[in-house]
Parts: sequence; structure tokens; C-alpha cells
Amino acid sequence: MSIIQCVPNFSEGKDESIIKEIVTAISSVEGVKVLDYSLDADHNRSVVTFVGSKDSVLEGAFNGAKKASELIDMTKHSGEHPRMGATDVIPFIPIKNVTMEECVQIAESLGKKIGNELDIPVFLYENAASASHRKNLAKVRKGEYEGLEEKMQQSKWQPDFGPQKPNLKSGATAVSARMPLIAFNVNLNTNDLSIAKKIAKNVRLGGGGLHSVKAMGVELKERNIVQVSMNMVNFKKTPLYRAVELIRAEAKRYGVSVVGTEVIGLVPQEALIDSLEYYMGIEEFKHDQILENRLYQD
Repeated sequence: MSIIQCVPNFSEGKDESIIKEIVTAISSVEGVKVLDYSLDADHNRSVVTFVGSKDSVLEGAFNGAKKASELIDMTKHSGEHPRMGATDVIPFIPIKNVTMEECVQIAESLGKKIGNELDIPVFLYENAASASHRKNLAKVRKGEYEGLEEKMQQSKWQPDFGPQKPNLKSGATAVSARMPLIAFNVNLNTNDLSIAKKIAKNVRLGGGGLHSVKAMGVELKERNIVQVSMNMVNFKKTPLYRAVELIRAEAKRYGVSVVGTEVIGLVPQEALIDSLEYYMGIEEFKHDQILENRLYQD
């Protein structure tokens, strides 16, 4: 049995009733199992995680995008997280008995279906990218919803599928195939956004920081603090604790400190065990020393 994970991000993080309707639309597909969903009011964004077979995840993802196009109006949306569409991104991740190439095919099929049936422009990125300049999601999404119309007038930024202009209500959607990533945030005890942005620049790979890390500074207005918000693209190359410790060191330069961390959505157990070993100094620790792992062994 093949297992594929899909982690769509929707531009709504305040009204849980909307996300519940989207989750219901996704989970209505036979063979789909929704593992988790979370809302973030400051980012005004939600992340849904579900798994299934090739056919079921494609149908589930389409159902979610369709329901989001009905319920989310991008002309009224604002939030701290970059976004360009009601259904902002839809990545497919190979988990078991499936290849990256097969996930790319699913991404292409979904992109075509969204473009044709929902009249929403679709850009392929990461492993599914149709050109090298489209691999990086940050470049695809640069300009966000407000800049889409002008951006799409450029020949190199015409969508892979769908109309050649933004959908006024739904914007555009980015679809991909990629390896698992961890959405991991570090909170600071200051409300100075410029500090979070400076630290994020030094932490992310593009700023000369850590391998496989994307980072930006954002405000958490409800808590009156700021955050270094990260995508850990490959936790085996840069573990979570290394990002935390670099941020902690950078924060000291500005007289601030780390007050907490946050995982959005699901996280591989191995990523947490790596940090457990580091902070507790456990020597020669093995994964089968975890009780639950031993219980579930065949």
C-alpha cells in the first residue's frame, strides 16, 4: 500500500468553522485520513495534514481547494505570513511505497484540475517545478496576492495551469512534491520586529546561516512579542536544536531571549529525539529504547 502525505495551507486562521468545512471536504474522500489541522490567528493561516493513496490524496486535496475557493475571499485577507491564494500551497510528500516522481505526477494532475475546474492559476514548485527559477517557493510567492496581477504579466511568471490572470477571490495556488519539512517557530521576549527580522536573516541559508533553513521575522500581535518563523527543509542536515541555539546566541546580541518554541502541524519523531539527545546529553541512545517504538515493532 502506498502512503502519500499532503499538507495544504489555507489563508484562514481565525474562523475555525471555515477550516472545519474544508477538513470535512477533504476527509469525505474514501481512503483519506486527516491526521491534524491547526490555526494561527496572527499568521491568519491554517495547516491541514492528511494521508492516503495516490488517487485519494489527489481527490482530497482538490476537495479542500474547491471548498476554500467557496469560503475564503482573498480581497479581505491580511496576515503576517506570506500568501498568494485562498489555498496557498499544496505539497505532496512520499511516505511509503511511493517515489518522488510519482508525487510529481500527482502534483501536475492536481494543478491541471484546479486550473481547469476552479479557474485558479497554479504554479508548480520544488521537485515539481517546471523551471529552475520556480523551485523556491519564496520566489514563486514574492509579491504575494496583491502583486499577482503585475507579476503574471511577465512571461517567466505565467502559471503552469489555469488562467493567465489571478482569480480575484482565490488568488493563485502553488503545488509541489517535496520531502518532509518541519514548520518550527522560535518566540522572543520583545515586540521589536526589526530584531526578529535581523535574526531570521542570519539564521536562514540565503543569509549565510544554516543549511536547509528558511526563516523570517513575524509579529505575534496578540502576545505582543515577535517570532522567528522557520521551515526546516531537511532536519537531518540541520536539526531543530541547532536552529534554537543559533537564534538564542543571536538574540543575546540585542539583549533579548528565547521564551518558547512552536511546532506547526506534525513532526517526525526522529527530529524530536535528536534534540532530546542534545539537551539531555544522552549517550548512545537508540530509538528502540522508546517504549512506544518497542510496542509497535512487528
